[in-house]
Amino acid sequence: MSTAPVEQFDLIVIGGGMAGVPLAQKAALKGRKTALVEKELLGGTCLNRGCIPTKTMIHSAKIMHQVRRAAEFGIVVGEPKADLRAIVQRKDDVVKPIRDGAYHGVGKIKRLHLIEGDARFKAPGRMAVGDRLLESAMIVINTGTEATIPPFDGLADVDYLTNRSALDLTELPESLIIVGGGYVGVEFAQMYARFGSRVTVLQRAERLVPNEEPDISAVLLDVFRREGIEVVTGAAVVGVQQSGGTVVVSARVGAEEKTFRGTRLLVATGRTPNTASLNLEAVGVETDRAGFIKVDNRFQTSTAGIWAMGDVKGPPMFTHSARDDAEILYRALIKGDATATADHRLVPHAVFTDPAIGSVGLTEAEARKRGYALKVGVQPFKAVAKARAIGETDGFIKIIADDKTDRILGAHIIGPEGDNLIHELIAVMQAGATFQDVARAIHIHPTLAEGVNVAAGGVHREEGAG
Repeated sequence: MSTAPVEQFDLIVIGGGMAGVPLAQKAALKGRKTALVEKELLGGTCLNRGCIPTKTMIHSAKIMHQVRRAAEFGIVVGEPKADLRAIVQRKDDVVKPIRDGAYHGVGKIKRLHLIEGDARFKAPGRMAVGDRLLESAMIVINTGTEATIPPFDGLADVDYLTNRSALDLTELPESLIIVGGGYVGVEFAQMYARFGSRVTVLQRAERLVPNEEPDISAVLLDVFRREGIEVVTGAAVVGVQQSGGTVVVSARVGAEEKTFRGTRLLVATGRTPNTASLNLEAVGVETDRAGFIKVDNRFQTSTAGIWAMGDVKGPPMFTHSARDDAEILYRALIKGDATATADHRLVPHAVFTDPAIGSVGLTEAEARKRGYALKVGVQPFKAVAKARAIGETDGFIKIIADDKTDRILGAHIIGPEGDNLIHELIAVMQAGATFQDVARAIHIHPTLAEGVNVAAGGVHREEGAG
């Protein structure tokens, strides 16, 4: 039995990710003695092995793609070659100062105590971190997720990659098989294909990024095939094996079993919450079958005094929504704001392929399922002057509105700067404005944002409706 003294805190935050750090900092600055527990590096998945490093390397891949296209713009260059070691070094050089800034910011706050190690509940309000015992009436779990490792036959004997290890390769795979065609899978597929690998994507669902509009999936599939990426949908992997430098993946595709060969394998089949080591059973915190922590609209778990935020509680699993979780919890726990809840919040998202995807609100299918009568407007980028000028005409802008109120229910973009263009429509939806307001607003010519304006101007009731 530990004889270590029990350390008392006003708040304990488990996990120093992009939500855990600001919550702990703001609580400490408000005078609360706060413990921030982190077993790896501050910044969590997003900073160290997710958002920032992947987008840094994706940009290198886009530059390489643009160089290959130089002749289309009247520029004469030679065939580019990816120096993966230099690309990875640049990624590390981008990430390090941001992470150093996080440590500096935490270290200068007197009432904030960074405690490094694994946290494990011992009893309600009490936890162990190594030999230390911590107590608090308020504990927030922000331990995030890690790559799901599927139970494929033979996978344990294969030197496979995840999103984490795939960011640190310094030798370009000759051929790469990616299992999974969701957000992670498609971003890595295009990135490594542009670096020069021969890429095959095996997607269990019937289309890529199945949570997006079907037409978005279709555009992305067309782009991938033009860039030489092999995409096999409806592919259920049944086993993998490694023979020397070759990985062989067996998958059922329709009624057939097919084999696919590559030099490396990347598994991108979802995310698993980091809850197994927390000993949640000791304090009665309920999880779902996948291990995600169940919470209410104020992120309260099934146990009084324990809250959960970010990816560990399940969808939506984005850095920006996790940061909003932290803001809601700060208002609820530290400022005593009874109105601070996650009800009715608008959570957009993006997929950082090229063309980029930006989405907010309901898809057309979701809106119809909820019984809305709709007005829909679609503007292809091939009809946007600026898109034609820069040679990026794949994709479209789609606006879905309520026929009765003209309020925008959802907006979906795949195209150049789609991840940025979506923000105009996010703001309009947040303000409760209508698609008519977007259509009437003067947009600068020639810009990509004109496409949003024209899409709104083209919103119309379905033929024969009303």
